[in-house]
Amino acid sequence: MRRRQVFGLPVRVAVALALFVVVMLALPGFVGNYLLSVLVVFLFAAAIGQAWNIMMGFAGQLSLGHALYLGLGAYLSGALFQHFGVLPWVGMLAGVIVSGLAGGIIGVLSFRFGVTGVYFALITIAFNEFTRILFDHLDWFGGSAGLFLPVAHVTHNDILHLRGSPAMFYYLLLALCLASLGLSRALLRRRTGFYWLAIREDQEAAQALGINIFRYKLAAIVLSAMLTSIAGTLMAFYDNNLYPDTVFTTARSVEIIIGPFVGGLGTLFGPILGAFVLTGLGEAMTSVSAAIGVAGVKQWLYGAVLLLIIVAQPSGLWPWLRARLGLEEG
Repeated sequence: MRRRQVFGLPVRVAVALALFVVVMLALPGFVGNYLLSVLVVFLFAAAIGQAWNIMMGFAGQLSLGHALYLGLGAYLSGALFQHFGVLPWVGMLAGVIVSGLAGGIIGVLSFRFGVTGVYFALITIAFNEFTRILFDHLDWFGGSAGLFLPVAHVTHNDILHLRGSPAMFYYLLLALCLASLGLSRALLRRRTGFYWLAIREDQEAAQALGINIFRYKLAAIVLSAMLTSIAGTLMAFYDNNLYPDTVFTTARSVEIIIGPFVGGLGTLFGPILGAFVLTGLGEAMTSVSAAIGVAGVKQWLYGAVLLLIIVAQPSGLWPWLRARLGLEEG
């Protein structure tokens, strides 16, 4: 018996997704500035987590230098706006193109010569570190002193120039998250997604079946890089300041990958749930650390809770929660 569906989704999944969207759309009207800023951080982490999940969760290619694409999108759009007054959306397009090319170069150099696994991960780190050092010495991008954008006007929103209140960036990031969610689902239900999963599970078997593993692995890294770059542009115009040692740091790349692992690697909603848990956990540990007044206790508690989650639910929180709610992946 065929199950009832709404817009191609099982009824329960459609209802849950609709409820999530309604709640997220309404939240800015019920929270203060502090909680709104926390929600912006959550959506930003969810967006880049979804982008990275395409590469690792779907295609099985471990990148530990994903801050590269985040920084390229942020710096290119920010510098073009600062020096020439180029619209952020045009700068975003430039960042997307350059990030896609960077991902393509890394992919060609790695996949064409059979570099996989931990060695591919090391190559992504190397490219990220090279770019960090390069931008640290490029005066046009501000160098080590940083690139500063004009402070936004919070009294009114100018979406065309990405100048406005945190609420404007909240809705832009929410749109990016929902678009990434829809794109990921569409890809997984098509040949590209099936090929990615086959490559992830057994690359040699996939190649034996006639799948062009070079082409589809390259597509995964390029798409992931481009989506990450979009989030980088929004980050630049929200923060209004960029430093190579913070934007391109390997620690930021690690932050990108933790969310999908905690939420559920290779799932559609896992990166979003993981970002929500990690953002809330980070804020909670900050409050606990301030109350205790002991230096370093935040990092210790944060690591301990993360370790507990991973040990208790190695496949991620979303598969466990989905089973409890009786939901399908969709």
